[in-house]
Amino acid sequence: MKRALWLLPLGLLAGCERGMHDMYDQPRFRPGSASQLFADHSAARRPPVGTVAYAAGGLAQSSGGLLGKTQATVARPAITLALMRRGQERYEIYCAPCHGLAGDGDGLVAQRGFPAPPSYDLQRLRDAPDVQIFDAITNGYGVMYPYRDRIDTQDRWAIVAYVRALQQSRRMPADQLDSRDRAALDRLAPGSPGGGR
Repeated sequence: MKRALWLLPLGLLAGCERGMHDMYDQPRFRPGSASQLFADHSAARRPPVGTVAYAAGGLAQSSGGLLGKTQATVARPAITLALMRRGQERYEIYCAPCHGLAGDGDGLVAQRGFPAPPSYDLQRLRDAPDVQIFDAITNGYGVMYPYRDRIDTQDRWAIVAYVRALQQSRRMPADQLDSRDRAALDRLAPGSPGGGR
């Protein structure tokens, strides 16, 4: 008899667990399913006249995935020193944690185990159109988070310009550098006093 008394609460608890799962796994119709509930025998319902779909219109935020999709058509700013400085500043804030300061994909986040992004020096990224880089910043790419809500359009174009500068810096012939930059490069050369690696 005592065993039966112990089994009763366990049975009740098991019933509660089942009821809880029923709450989460409620019956639902899949898109395009048939239903006998409606005269047209379709489970899909048309929205009331005058309503705007959740993921459409001016109020569709990042959850709808549409905000920023057409912003690449916004006119690009002219490349100026001020734009490059702004691009560098925004890049170091938003991009360098993963991509690294030089764009090698070795930022602090990647060093701590997050999937490393590719180097900007890869030929496919060097050949990519500017709008592709802009789109990756805007909408994200792979595990990269979309920045459309965090970085305004002009700043995204500034970052694109700075990324192009990083790419060009890898291919700049030393004889085209001005005297200050050439002297700084010579100081970094192996074997020079205070020289690099």
